[in-house]
Amino acid sequence: MRTKLASSIMLILMGIAIMVNVGITQETSVIKLQPPQLDRGKPLMQALNERQSNRQFSSKPLELQTLSNLLWAADGVNRPKSGKRTAPSAMNQQEIDIYVVMKEGIYRYDPKEHALHLIAKGDLRNLCGRQEFVAQAPVNLIYVADYRKMARLNDEERKFFSATDAGHISQNVYLFCASEGLACVVRGMVDRDALAKAMQLSPEQHIVLAHTLGYPPD
Repeated sequence: MRTKLASSIMLILMGIAIMVNVGITQETSVIKLQPPQLDRGKPLMQALNERQSNRQFSSKPLELQTLSNLLWAADGVNRPKSGKRTAPSAMNQQEIDIYVVMKEGIYRYDPKEHALHLIAKGDLRNLCGRQEFVAQAPVNLIYVADYRKMARLNDEERKFFSATDAGHISQNVYLFCASEGLACVVRGMVDRDALAKAMQLSPEQHIVLAHTLGYPPD
């Protein structure tokens, strides 16, 4: 009896480990990411030297720890006392939200919790761009400006600062990918209306850029 119980517990633990280290199930509505591994990566000057855009990807999914490291590098909280991020933000408005589009569904990254919140189930990667590689790559990041956080600014200022802040995040992603040997390309050509509908965005939320990434082809 004890042997059967021990075997059952072991199988449950193995299942949890597989989910944490490899992938995500569609039933997971909130994914608490593991802390970022701050001791990884190449020196900054080497990462800058290797930074480039790529449009060919393997369909191999990213490990969940790699995704955790990536999102923290993109716009995670690096000063917990103030809540400030790895990417600069005009007037600290922190108006850019990162949405993560994968085979399992669309998730919104919560930097404060370092967690992913499920927005929509199913493979909607084809809505992230018109190029064939977009639906094949394991991850598309969508940078969304929430104008509700920019109430003090006029429309022209909102567009300028949100585009600038999305650019800061994009460069963080580029440098992370160069450091980790991942392929990526940032894109502006997106069917924003169709994607915004799938992402359940409000009229005050505006898609700025899309960023496709994954492992390079074998």
